[in-house]
Amino acid sequence: MKKKAIVLLLMAAITTALLGGCSTGGEQKLPQSAGSEGDAKKTEGTETTSAGASEQKEENKDVKLSVFWWGSQLRNERTQQILDMYAKDNPGITFDGQFSADYWTRLATLAAGHTMPDVVQMDYTYISQYAGKDQLVDLTPYIEDGTIDVSNMDENILATGKVGDGIYAICNGVNAPALLYNKTLLDEAGIKIHDYMTVEEFKDVCREVYEKTGYKTGLSYGSNTNGDFLPYLLRAEGKQLYGDGKFAVESADDFVGFFSLFEEGIKEGWHVDPSLYVERTRGQAEQDCLVYGSSPETMSWCGFYHSNQLVAMQNAAPEGTDIAMTTFPSDNPEASNYLKPSQFFSISADSKNPDEAAELINYITNSVDCNNVLLGERGVPVSSKVSEAISVNQTADEQEVVSYINEVVTPKSSKINPPTPGNASEVFSLIDSLTEQVLYGQLTAEEAAEQLFTQGNGYLAK
Repeated sequence: MKKKAIVLLLMAAITTALLGGCSTGGEQKLPQSAGSEGDAKKTEGTETTSAGASEQKEENKDVKLSVFWWGSQLRNERTQQILDMYAKDNPGITFDGQFSADYWTRLATLAAGHTMPDVVQMDYTYISQYAGKDQLVDLTPYIEDGTIDVSNMDENILATGKVGDGIYAICNGVNAPALLYNKTLLDEAGIKIHDYMTVEEFKDVCREVYEKTGYKTGLSYGSNTNGDFLPYLLRAEGKQLYGDGKFAVESADDFVGFFSLFEEGIKEGWHVDPSLYVERTRGQAEQDCLVYGSSPETMSWCGFYHSNQLVAMQNAAPEGTDIAMTTFPSDNPEASNYLKPSQFFSISADSKNPDEAAELINYITNSVDCNNVLLGERGVPVSSKVSEAISVNQTADEQEVVSYINEVVTPKSSKINPPTPGNASEVFSLIDSLTEQVLYGQLTAEEAAEQLFTQGNGYLAK
């Protein structure tokens, strides 16, 4: 399929599939924006600067905006570049760019101290929590007055940032769960991967890869999707993880299958040793077992991520290694698969410059020049005009992401689950802790399932 056609079909598919049918290291500060080469240019129907920026320049004198995000080194570099571009085009605006691998822990600390940055990267998992505590600005007035232009955004995509009667975040892009894998390694071993693998087929591949190459398997524990994989498996059975003040499942038995994967893998030898993650920054592409390690014993043939992370993972892979992607294992792929907002940008309630922050979000959403730098690294752009405009500049990997969303996930996907409840953060930590204990042989799958059901319901009832 040709690039332009892929992009045009994508936006139509999302309307049907999105609502109808991820972080972890020390915080780092990037250099303050100082400008970049090249003048901003106008494209048809889209200003490369924020709406009304020229009239605002005098008003914006000496405004410093702090922007906070998580992600790979590739994302850090591209984000800093677009902040430099914006600062160059808007004299008086400077940036304090910050990124953190231990993002959610750091953001929670800042929120508790009422010192959150002006603009924060937000996730579908956490939006209810932060909006529910009045820690984010309702963007509805900025949308209504045109400061944030959503005219080229599908209404269903816009609605993913809605909590109650307000819109508290603007989606950066669309992605889906994706199993990234070392295609070069598997091709050399004569092992074929197909989309929509069942759980048993996936385990058979794990065993075959270990037997033929010595490479092990990193399940979701090693990535930033450990809180996503359990709900993904439950969706195959027509179940959701969260209900109203409790789990939506009837008993701990519903969790046994998830923990059994880890238990079986570690007992049979094909799961990587959990000790590998002790000194690594989990969720960071550059330190994932898929691309980082000194021997097959310390490396994985696959990694549980999201589709937009293919580019960063390929960028981090050793030279000559081709990273490809397929769907997470599931016994009912159509029920399990879903399209999701990759991340959002929100304005914190602590911001002293919310108007300028709104203009920056508009720039990221609607500027073609900006997105020709980002090139869908955070997901397929939500503006149909931007998606079409940047397609000619996307790499083969970036086009593969669009193709995966359009041709693999969209035809076999279901409505995304509602956002996780605001008090689910303790459940995420509990899932992680129990998974680790299973991998170390300290708990059986049944014991871990029982503890998750009992303790998790206690957390959700608070």
